[in-house]
Amino acid sequence: MAQHPLPRPWSDVDASNDPAHLVDTLRRRAGSSFHSGYKQRLRELLRAWPGQRFLDVGAGTGETVLALAAESGAQAVAADLSLTMAGAMRADGVRGPVVADAHHLPFRKGSFDGAWADLVLQHVADPARVVDEMLRVVRPGGRVVLAAIDYGTQVLDIGTPDLARRILRLRVDPGVRGGALAHHHPGMLAERGLREVAVEAHALVVRDPRTVDHVLGIRDWARTAADQGHITSAEATDFTAHFDHAAATGRFTYAVTFFLTSATRS
Repeated sequence: MAQHPLPRPWSDVDASNDPAHLVDTLRRRAGSSFHSGYKQRLRELLRAWPGQRFLDVGAGTGETVLALAAESGAQAVAADLSLTMAGAMRADGVRGPVVADAHHLPFRKGSFDGAWADLVLQHVADPARVVDEMLRVVRPGGRVVLAAIDYGTQVLDIGTPDLARRILRLRVDPGVRGGALAHHHPGMLAERGLREVAVEAHALVVRDPRTVDHVLGIRDWARTAADQGHITSAEATDFTAHFDHAAATGRFTYAVTFFLTSATRS
């Protein structure tokens, strides 16, 4: 069975099959208690106060930019590679979003008091280059915060453990460019000489599979993997049947860990 590359829509939103769906996905995420909670903690780790200037690298729909400015009085600049996301930000009230490649940020050295990247490094071609660019534009003493899902920590109980592990494993690297990168973020910042490097683990535990469908697309992932030749059509059908049965009987459990890594630029 010939294998074809699995789709990575978040690596290039504008080139994906349905950019508007990705915008809608981010807006749904922002409304969940888990996502609003870890984003609140992300903003706390930036230690922002009035008069400061911060950069959101890969800002998506920009809700964190708006929240940081409202809560702290600091200025927050949104940058994203996607024209679609920039349009969504403007529609939601973000002023002057910058369309830019995170590997080549169009800002002067030391022009921000801090920067963050939320679920971004796992999708870029060169995470180390993006981190270096973030550090270049943050002044000495400024804060850097990285948030990411570590797909290597996924667990799923739908009554077919071997098949579930195979499906989840396909999301680690084939499906997400840096699917298991999150737990390396502290080391990346430490080796660049940052101080006060700290990491927090936030576990997302889901019993309602509709949440997983909306946020992570687990149920449909098996069919996508079959379409690209990574599993058979029969295996995808079996996975979906077990998924739906687990949901109907209350057995369903899914969990994955988000890592929040923060540090201060020396």
